[in-house]
Amino acid sequence: MQLSRKAIPYTPVSKPLSEMTLMIVSTAGVHLKTQEAFDTAGDTTYRVIPGDVSVADLTVTHGAPKAEYDTDEPKKDLNTIFPIDRLRAFAKEGIIKDVAEKHITMMGYAMRLNEINAVTVPAIAKEVDRSRADAVLLTAG
Repeated sequence: MQLSRKAIPYTPVSKPLSEMTLMIVSTAGVHLKTQEAFDTAGDTTYRVIPGDVSVADLTVTHGAPKAEYDTDEPKKDLNTIFPIDRLRAFAKEGIIKDVAEKHITMMGYAMRLNEINAVTVPAIAKEVDRSRADAVLLTAG
């Protein structure tokens, strides 16, 4: 089955990357160590991560089976799934304009897809829309 261009949600890039502020939106289960951990039985909530966060203040909680997503590995370098330090380096080098003031994360392993589609995704979209980000970097675990 071939989809028409109209059926695919698409927003064309309106300016160079060097003029864009980027925000991370992740389903990797990253959160601040001080925030409530995701419910590994299936969580439809999200967490807001401040833009000035230190990677040392982050951790991962995820309910996917360890054979599918071993969270011990990304905890060794959270930039592999939440590349905040890489974005800061890109901003310093002028590759991007800036890093957003906040980022959004959730746990991608949840079976309540109707709730995620009806409640979580629209709430995240509002967070993104209210941010000063020009684009989002999507990451997964």
